Amino acid sequence: MRVIRFPPQFDHGAALRVPPPNDRANWQKLWAWLGDEAHSVAEGVVQVLTPDGPVMAHCGDWIVLSHSGVFHVAHAVRACDA
Repeated sequence: MRVIRFPPQFDHGAALRVPPPNDRANWQKLWAWLGDEAHSVAEGVVQVLTPDGPVMAHCGDWIVLSHSGVFHVAHAVRACDA
């Protein structure tokens, strides 16, 4: 018997990019947006609570807030590490 698989249901939402460490204005926006779901680990690194557990987000990574109200981290190339 063949199993019919449906495509995954996408849960689109909003996203913010983790700014460089010296961008204070955008860090303030990011912290206000994340609320209690994240905390600072090191300069330019934030730990975000996701359904898969805590995930580190670095400069250039995207933090996505889905419509269901949970955060996800999309890792990017580490261009800010130069």
